[in-house]
Amino acid sequence: MSAIHLDKQDALLIIDMQVDFLPGGALGVAGGHEVVAPINHLIELYQAQGLPIFASRDWHPQDHCSFAAQGGPWPPHCVAGTPGAAFAAELALPDDAIVISKADTAAVDAYSAFGGTDLAAQLRARGVERVTVVGLATDYCVLNTVTDALEEGFDTLLVPEAMRAVDVNPGDGRRALDRMVARGAVPVRLGEIGMVALSVA
Repeated sequence: MSAIHLDKQDALLIIDMQVDFLPGGALGVAGGHEVVAPINHLIELYQAQGLPIFASRDWHPQDHCSFAAQGGPWPPHCVAGTPGAAFAAELALPDDAIVISKADTAAVDAYSAFGGTDLAAQLRARGVERVTVVGLATDYCVLNTVTDALEEGFDTLLVPEAMRAVDVNPGDGRRALDRMVARGAVPVRLGEIGMVALSVA
């Protein structure tokens, strides 16, 4: 197992861990609740080293263009200020996590956390060169965020254990992972991140 050593150029990017995307939510992702524990583990690792933690969220107006009533593909979800738009209660976001709100105007959708936000500028301002991306959903907002991260020049790690797919078409999640890796993202296992090599006395 190869170790991924975290340093001051690393940041954790948590995508859309919101109530409406968890099982039972307005647009629940099957198994979405299963990624909370691995994400909390990563939060602990990054927080312990004082590294920045970003959390994106859909923050839609009631008449958002992605909603079926406006001709979009999805039921209403993550309407700004509603319980469904809140982060998962079990998600251990630290108080100093940087929240990135996206798709917060009626006429513009954004699957990527970089879409219409200042995320890239905030990362660069903190000297970040590598991001670790986790969250929901693999085949939509994670895929688009990873694609944009790579386009912006950030080295990008994926933790498949800490993401789940919508799979509107069976296999969409697997294909999304393949696309991200083909673009240059590096998949890693949870246990490989933050490992410290033991020194020999």
